[in-house]
Amino acid sequence: MAVESTLELENDYGRTKSDANLFESEGQTMEDNDETKGKVIESVEMAFRDTMIPSWKGQLTIRAFVVSAILGVMFSFIVMKLSLTTGIIPSLNVSAGLLGFFFVKTWTKALEQCGMLKHPFTRQENTVIQTCVVATSGIAFSGGFGSYLFGMSDMIASQSSDSDSPTLNMNIKNPSLGWIIGFLFIVSFIGLFSVVPLRKIMIIDFKLIYPSGTATAHLINSFHTPQGAKLAKQQVSALGKFFSLSFLWSFFQWFFVSNEDDCGFQNFPTFGLKAYQQKFYFDFSTMYVGVGMICPYLINVSLLLGAILSWGIMWPLIETQEGHWYKDGLGQGSFHGIQGYRVFLAIAIILGDGLYNFVKVVGKTGIGLYDQLKNKESINVLPVATDGATQDGLHITSFDEQRRIQVFMKDRIATWLAVGGYMAIAAVATITLPHIFGPLEWYYVVVIYLFAPALAFCNAYGCGLTDWSLASTYGKLAIFVIGAWAGKSQGGVLAGLAACGVMMNIVSTASDLMTDFKTGYLTLASPRSMFVSQVIGTAMGCVIAPCVFWVFYSAFPNLGKQGSEYPAPYAIVYRNLAILGVEGFGSLPKHCLSLCYAFFAAAILINVARDTTPKKWARFIPIPMAMAIPFYIGTSFAIDMCVGSLILFIWEKRDKRKADAFGPAVASGLICGEGIWSVPKSILALAKVSPPICMKFLSRRTNLKVDDFLSTLSR
Repeated sequence: MAVESTLELENDYGRTKSDANLFESEGQTMEDNDETKGKVIESVEMAFRDTMIPSWKGQLTIRAFVVSAILGVMFSFIVMKLSLTTGIIPSLNVSAGLLGFFFVKTWTKALEQCGMLKHPFTRQENTVIQTCVVATSGIAFSGGFGSYLFGMSDMIASQSSDSDSPTLNMNIKNPSLGWIIGFLFIVSFIGLFSVVPLRKIMIIDFKLIYPSGTATAHLINSFHTPQGAKLAKQQVSALGKFFSLSFLWSFFQWFFVSNEDDCGFQNFPTFGLKAYQQKFYFDFSTMYVGVGMICPYLINVSLLLGAILSWGIMWPLIETQEGHWYKDGLGQGSFHGIQGYRVFLAIAIILGDGLYNFVKVVGKTGIGLYDQLKNKESINVLPVATDGATQDGLHITSFDEQRRIQVFMKDRIATWLAVGGYMAIAAVATITLPHIFGPLEWYYVVVIYLFAPALAFCNAYGCGLTDWSLASTYGKLAIFVIGAWAGKSQGGVLAGLAACGVMMNIVSTASDLMTDFKTGYLTLASPRSMFVSQVIGTAMGCVIAPCVFWVFYSAFPNLGKQGSEYPAPYAIVYRNLAILGVEGFGSLPKHCLSLCYAFFAAAILINVARDTTPKKWARFIPIPMAMAIPFYIGTSFAIDMCVGSLILFIWEKRDKRKADAFGPAVASGLICGEGIWSVPKSILALAKVSPPICMKFLSRRTNLKVDDFLSTLSR
């Protein structure tokens, strides 16, 4: 599971599902010695031994990139909506692989019936589509549209703790399609070049697992067997049904929301009006029900615990101190009042959790590297893939491993290309970025690019060990270092946010590429085709993601406003992190800093407990970063996600095999349906078409007053 500060959650189902769907494979009996005699090593590649592998250019087909572009637009809308609402983004790998298989399989079947099929659909082409789609939609996350980039805008600045700062204007840069696309093209590719020379070391020598990449490869391999293709067809059918249900339900809800933020089913006081005032209600979001079905149970329970702790206990208690801890009448959105506690306590937990996991992963990376280099023959130093070794620790070169290494090493990517590409892009960025962001001096950019390869390697290596990407943690580190270096009077807030974007894109794309290399290694896709697919997907994302964001930005004038439909909560967090790095803690309300220290320490202690407690008990200890999210967003989405968990739990109790096979497809359909509804909804908003009805829920006393008022109008 990979968890960003925005909780970009990998799909645990990928592993169980791939294991369940693995086809019956032929075995190899090892008879080299008494130790291994009679042992059967399962072989995936034996099932494909008669299938021709296309050249690396043959894997890059026009139909693959057409399908990738269509799915890239679709998933970009979904990721954008999630980024601008809660920041919780589940892994869409299963959906991308499944839909890519479905679209191209339908395409090739139609051509085959017409006698026009020239090239069959292979698992290598499926891997290219998967890589391209994830790279495209990934820009919607790493581009910072719900975090650092939108945090530069005056909408977010007006709600932050520096809203009355005399240096506010020099720390603002409002979104514009031109500079956003240019910025993304400058910073999104360099991470790809930073780790290319290390692909053999990471994948073959160290045998790093990259759990998400391995699970995706197993899924794709299973699709291209007769049993897997039949199951994939059934999964696509289930996805389509729940996609339609989710889309139509979202369409139906639209009629009742008018132009008011508190209208419609999404404001139904499920647990009563008092609970509704503290944001405890079920908002009928099929998207977050689907997200809850994909996310592990512990994540959803942690979110609910965080919601209860904050909105159920802490905020009501702190609000009783209005006039003592902070001034009367500041309002719910003031950072000198209750909003300051909400945001900065969440930041304290996020920083504590991020720091602990940063030290943990970097430490594990360092120890693993030291032991690996010290004793190259050691097998059990790293949690590596089991290909080629028995449980007794004996090296065995299996047919699968021989085949995969042969293909992986066949199409090399020249080191000079990687080094030259990195230096060329770094030079362009050093010249151009200061023109986009005035406070970001050229020497800040040089320093970032000097340290970036080492950090990209650490992130890619750590992701291979733990499946945990620390891209946002490295981004926060850049915020503090560059922001403090620039200083308050020299636009340090804007410089820190820009530096965060540069760093996040480098380390994020580096780990993504290495994960794709692992997927390609296990599906016999060429490293060259993986690299080219990643480059093309990234290029498409640099255009698609800003355009998708611009649709939201143009259609919804309140985008980023707290309490609106799209509050962009992490934009507030990232901006206030930059302010903290520049100004310190002087502007926080009374006792807020002491509480921040306490919650920072608590986040570290909870993580220590999770790592030191036996597994059978550790699985009940909540995740601090997940608990922090409801602190300032509210609780409704956590309730939605727990409903999704409950549905899946009951389904698994009744028919676990069917739940494992179809749960991800049903969840993906629910997510995609509501996510795609945002497209026609945005179009309607741009066309100034408003819903005809505002459905509100009032107390009996308030309703009587409204009735009396309406009766006076009819006289």
